[in-house]
Amino acid sequence: MSFALAHYSTNDWAILFLVLVLGFLIGLLSRSGGARWRREYEAERAARIEAEHANEARIRAANERIAELERQAPPVTGATAGAVAAAASGARDDLALIRGVGRSGENRLNDLGIYRYRDIMRLSAEDEAALEGRMGLPPGIIAREEWREQAMMLDRGKMDEHRARFGAA
Repeated sequence: MSFALAHYSTNDWAILFLVLVLGFLIGLLSRSGGARWRREYEAERAARIEAEHANEARIRAANERIAELERQAPPVTGATAGAVAAAASGARDDLALIRGVGRSGENRLNDLGIYRYRDIMRLSAEDEAALEGRMGLPPGIIAREEWREQAMMLDRGKMDEHRARFGAA
């Protein structure tokens, strides 16, 4: 079977020409649409890169703030020497009763000079942030765990109320 160009009728050539022109027009239209999608992709990509740079800048600023707070903080003394001295003088509360502190947290608090419920009650937001940084706690945990409220209840002797609201004390 051979296909010779002479076997096509005028109508066949007209249809072939129209299909060719139609394909050419569709190609032109899709190319301009492709450019639009490409522009949108590039804009989205640029926004994503900008957001990543902003995150990196925030992390860098947070790390600089942590380093600054660590430089300002007094050095941590020996392994619970402050806790031993406070316990011997009777000038310390059982900070481990505060949910989220525990015995190891109490020892770290004592080493940082915090022995009484009142020391925790008096913490400002800045003090909380510095304390979280020095203890290696996640930012905002003292407020989320309501350490100041717990310390106030325990300081006032409201053990049953504390136990009911915050669990076993």
